[in-house]
Amino acid sequence: MSRILIGYLDPGTGSVILQAILGGVAAAAVTAKLWWRRVTSIFRRGSRSDAQAEGPGSGPAQS
Repeated sequence: MSRILIGYLDPGTGSVILQAILGGVAAAAVTAKLWWRRVTSIFRRGSRSDAQAEGPGSGPAQS
C-alpha cells in the first residue's frame, strides 16, 4: 500500500535553505583558509607573526 505525500515549500523556506547552504560553504572556506595558513607556516623560515611579536614595545622597558 503506497501513500501519496504532498508538501508545499513557500519561497521563504527556499530562501532559508539557500542561506543555510551558502553559510555552510562560507564557513568551510574560512576554515580551510585558516588551516592552510597553519600548514604553510610550518614550511616558512621567517613568519610575519614572529616579527610582529618582536616589534616595538615587546623588548625590555626603556627609561
